[in-house]
Amino acid sequence: MLPSHKAVYPGSFDPPTLGHVSVVKRALNVFDKIIVAVAYNPGKKTLFTVDERLELLRDSLAAFPASRVEVDFFQGLTVDYARSQGARAVLRGLRVLADFDFEFQLAMMNNHIDHDIQSVFLMADHQWFFVSSSIVKEAAMFGADVDKLVSPLVAEKLKAKFDRSAKSHLI
Repeated sequence: MLPSHKAVYPGSFDPPTLGHVSVVKRALNVFDKIIVAVAYNPGKKTLFTVDERLELLRDSLAAFPASRVEVDFFQGLTVDYARSQGARAVLRGLRVLADFDFEFQLAMMNNHIDHDIQSVFLMADHQWFFVSSSIVKEAAMFGADVDKLVSPLVAEKLKAKFDRSAKSHLI
């Protein structure tokens, strides 16, 4: 029997987008199992709590077999988490050239920490190249329709967050 090839796909996923879903779909052609892991970063201000992001990810990835796609949460170094899960790769999505510079630096640091964990970069499908969590949040904050960029539940939760936020800031 061939060894299982498992990858960890870490990120803040605040919120998960269809670009993230596209990367998971493509990765399933390469890996037997993908662990989509919400990374806790105390220095990053997020719109959604960790529990909310886990819920949104589970919903966004519900079409994939649970035996092949798992959603989890971790704190600390990605390579330590990957090792603890028996993963041999850290998966990262790329959209545009500007992503590569930052991702390359992370990959080199991860390689410095653990030579046995490989960094694998996959492109999202071309229709998602412009989509990022930050852009989706900003568009939703100003009332733009983001329904075609995220799952229905994510769109609903974004609207609820910003409706509540807008009402609390009215004078």
